[in-house]
Amino acid sequence: MNRFRFVDAEKARFPISLLCRTVGVSKSGYYAWRDRPPSKRTREDATLTERIVEVHKRSRETYGYPRVHAELRALGVRCGRRKVARLMRKAGIRGCVRGKKRRTTRRDPRATPAPDLVRRNFRATAPDRLWTADITYVKTDEGFLHLAFVLDVYSRRIVGWSMASHLRTEIVVDALEMAVWRRKPAAGLVHHSDRGTQYTALSFGKRLEEAGIVPSMGGAGSALDNAISESFVATLKVELVHTRRFPTRGAARSAVFEYLEAFYNRRRLHSSLGYVSPEGYEDPRTQEVAVA
Repeated sequence: MNRFRFVDAEKARFPISLLCRTVGVSKSGYYAWRDRPPSKRTREDATLTERIVEVHKRSRETYGYPRVHAELRALGVRCGRRKVARLMRKAGIRGCVRGKKRRTTRRDPRATPAPDLVRRNFRATAPDRLWTADITYVKTDEGFLHLAFVLDVYSRRIVGWSMASHLRTEIVVDALEMAVWRRKPAAGLVHHSDRGTQYTALSFGKRLEEAGIVPSMGGAGSALDNAISESFVATLKVELVHTRRFPTRGAARSAVFEYLEAFYNRRRLHSSLGYVSPEGYEDPRTQEVAVA
């Protein structure tokens, strides 16, 4: 640390004259340093730090430096990633750290699962070609609130979801119904999930067939076979579920709804999409810019 900065940091605890003698500087030199106007770099760093704080707050205090940097660039702020990382460290600003996922689906040994049509190749050239689905939970003081969701692999958008206090098959059927109603996909869309009893149930398979959707299921007990959904669950946990306590299922339901529809789909930047939100990525103008 600069010796003058040391004196300035400790002046509330010790006499300035003692501090100056200890570090070998004059009092006049310290006062001259203290009264000197901040350098251009210091002023620029302070301005950029203010913008970083704004972006971080808008991200619900979840973004790390890559996403903060991407949003700053989108706002027309020219700066480097390393500089953003340095200023975030200096300001004590951190992104979220992911934890482990608890399983919420169980396999029915009597059911015949659908074949794995994806084989970990989670790529789609357009919306509504490949959906993935899973179930997760939110812990509340009243008990668990379960969330079933359907995700479009092309844009990472959550196209359907359902919340309930139970894990019956209806929860995944309701999430599928929302996705079909919203997107009205053409026949041949692939719906990929794990082999949980909710997805191997006859009623769920029948609804897929009625909608012209082709079922696909990963191997038993393999998170990588449904990696896109697993990734979303980890994001939801670290950015919402682990950041607060929910006294009731109703409070958790409202928070999850706001996260999905107001933040995740519309505003959250995804590194896999070139730091664009799911809604933005589906905008044809975004693809025109990418091609250009």
